[in-house]
Amino acid sequence: MFQSTRIKLTVWYLFSAAIISVFFSLIIFAGISQELRRIEHFQRLRLEERFDPEITHQAKIRLITILALVNLGILAVAGLGGYFLAGRTLGPIKDMLDEQNRFIADSSHELRTPLTSLKSEMEVNLRDKNLTVISAKKLITSNLEEVNKLQLLSDNLIKLTQYRSGSRPVFENIPLKSIVDSACKKVAGTAKIRGVKINNVIKDCLIRAERNSIGELFAVVLDNAVKYSLPNGKVFLTSDQTDGQVLVKIQDHGIGISHEDIPHIFDRFYRGDKSRTKSNTPGYGLGLAIAKQIVDRLHGTIAVTSSLNKGTTFKLSLRLAE
Repeated sequence: MFQSTRIKLTVWYLFSAAIISVFFSLIIFAGISQELRRIEHFQRLRLEERFDPEITHQAKIRLITILALVNLGILAVAGLGGYFLAGRTLGPIKDMLDEQNRFIADSSHELRTPLTSLKSEMEVNLRDKNLTVISAKKLITSNLEEVNKLQLLSDNLIKLTQYRSGSRPVFENIPLKSIVDSACKKVAGTAKIRGVKINNVIKDCLIRAERNSIGELFAVVLDNAVKYSLPNGKVFLTSDQTDGQVLVKIQDHGIGISHEDIPHIFDRFYRGDKSRTKSNTPGYGLGLAIAKQIVDRLHGTIAVTSSLNKGTTFKLSLRLAE
């Protein structure tokens, strides 16, 4: 589809160039022909006995030949240029369509698992003629867990779509420490269940960011650190200012990420087989994809260093308020 559209655009560029080239060639030919007729008439008046009309005829033929070669050159350049420009024009559109198709395929795949589980459990219990109230309550409880997973997935998909929409962020000066403190409170429940202690020594400063998205960013990265920490482990948050930027480090001593998985951790639905999946941590692999979109939206950077069974460090670089 992409190649055929590119060829069609190239033909359209070529056709337009041909029309323009022929149009100007006709104008040039008409002008030069008029000038040759004027010269011919002038020579007839002055040198009637010595005038050779073949000279003018040969000049016209040479002119036509030159214009034909020029037109062929223009058409060749226009064709190559049109093919190149068509590729440049359609390239972003093709990337967007491919990304959209991958997004739909990935989302459908992730939705299929909980929906299949819900359907299977309900069908099995409906066929049970001796279904008791206790069994029905267990079924409802199990189904409610799957519904909660679906709700989490849909919420994350909506967030990801919103941050990718390209809408202009509303920047304001925000105290960094208060944002990080709020994020710590959000993940406090998970940290308590896993026995993970959060050591927050962030230095207060004003950053230039969007309030809602920056809060979501720290909540996502911190939640990721807590989930993949070892039981009764620790997570450290530190900050340092340099060159108009603040560098925030979120470090855990958990299961870590393999070297092969690091380039892909910000991809949608990606959960590394060797490092992340083994932990049996619930989730769909959307958190870090959302974090990356937020960082890009705020014109910051996010990087990660990690070693298996030694821990992971996320480094967030954000703009300081002027």
